[in-house]
Amino acid sequence: MSTERVRAFLSRYGLADRIREFPESSATVQLAARRLGVEEARVAKTLAFSVDDDVVLVACAGDARVDTRPFRARFGCRPRMFDAALLEERVGYPAGGVCPLAVNEGVPLYLDESLKRFDVLYFGAGSDTSLVELSIPELERYAPCAGWVDVCKLWRDA
Repeated sequence: MSTERVRAFLSRYGLADRIREFPESSATVQLAARRLGVEEARVAKTLAFSVDDDVVLVACAGDARVDTRPFRARFGCRPRMFDAALLEERVGYPAGGVCPLAVNEGVPLYLDESLKRFDVLYFGAGSDTSLVELSIPELERYAPCAGWVDVCKLWRDA
């Protein structure tokens, strides 16, 4: 199970207790926020995009939406979601549980500026019923960050 992958990874750093599991789905921002009792913006999304026949992950705040113009300027193509059927094989996690930690080797993860508003956020933890609580410094330290990007909109207006 993918949640066990995240748990094993976090155990190395004494952070395995940060995973929260639920009896019902937390796969969407709305469901996760309801389960946690937090505002939707604090439930981060780790989105998978097809870029040059490869996969690129972008983590952003729950209220952010990817904006075509800055995405194209940064990645050289329109944002197109990666094939969900291939997600687990290529990234290591299924749709609804993509975690920014312990992704398969060679999968770049970019952090969107929308995350910087918060000290702590909640990310998918490998399944559609699990989440992990991480601070921005922890995310930068333990995730395979390829860098920060500014490819989202709407969150600034919230």
